[in-house]
Amino acid sequence: MDFRPLYPAILRGLSALIDLLLIIAGASIVILVFVNAALRGFAGFDLAWSLEVTAFLLLWVTFLGCAAAVARGAHMRVTEIVEAALPKTAKLWLARIIDLAIIALLISLIITGASISSHTWAQKTTVLYWPVGLLYASMPVGIFLSLVFHLYNVGLDFFAPQLIKEHLEPHHNDGADLEDLA
Repeated sequence: MDFRPLYPAILRGLSALIDLLLIIAGASIVILVFVNAALRGFAGFDLAWSLEVTAFLLLWVTFLGCAAAVARGAHMRVTEIVEAALPKTAKLWLARIIDLAIIALLISLIITGASISSHTWAQKTTVLYWPVGLLYASMPVGIFLSLVFHLYNVGLDFFAPQLIKEHLEPHHNDGADLEDLA
């Protein structure tokens, strides 16, 4: 379920900025790969730097894309067994436990990613001589943004479920995703 309409202006702006960066980076990846393949095929050479830039962009797109998906509530959830097997109260408690586990996992990934990035910052890439730590910084930055969105989403879900029910459009045509909030 897309929480962005309920975000304060700063979070909506952050989400829009991430979306813009994803568009620019994604288009850059496509253009770089196409131009490099065309040069290799037609001119017999390639742009060595484009491989490093593409690798950087791919990693940053991956983790920023994670944050964009959290803001949209678009990460995959398989709920068939839980829906069929548990009563409503148990489902609510399970959702809270899962939210806490996700928060713990995200914090762990931020700490680990920051450690990896800081330990590899002095290393340089072979062509552009960029810090390798910049490549690995994509993880703690993207996961931190994911955590910000997830915490706000959980807060809305916990403290304002009626607000969610009143203001959000269903993701599914039949409105099944809003039935859980009843």
